[in-house]
Amino acid sequence: QVQLVESGGGLVQAGGSLRLSCAASGSISNFKGMGWYRQAPGKQRELVATIFGGEATNYADSVKGRFTISRDNIKNTIYLQMNSLKPEDTAVYYCNGQFWWGTATWGQGTQVTVSS
Repeated sequence: QVQLVESGGGLVQAGGSLRLSCAASGSISNFKGMGWYRQAPGKQRELVATIFGGEATNYADSVKGRFTISRDNIKNTIYLQMNSLKPEDTAVYYCNGQFWWGTATWGQGTQVTVSS
């Protein structure tokens, strides 16, 4: 089964930027859709952004206009460009892939901390 590995998290000041990467161990064409989710301490995991097919994207209202999800089919990687970061964006960010045959897989997560 294709595995996902996130990277790019870290500590950044409010207003700064980070780019998260999610590298798949196989072809991302195995996935009907992929996305980013996040989980802050004491809160449920929530959707951040998804990308289906080539370019169909969807964003949580809280990140619209600040975050951009993209994919590189040659590198088998998806990205999350995060700009104008806020302290409330602090969370563990997880990559998700939904296989065409119905199951899904998750990465191990990467911590993003935004200081005020």
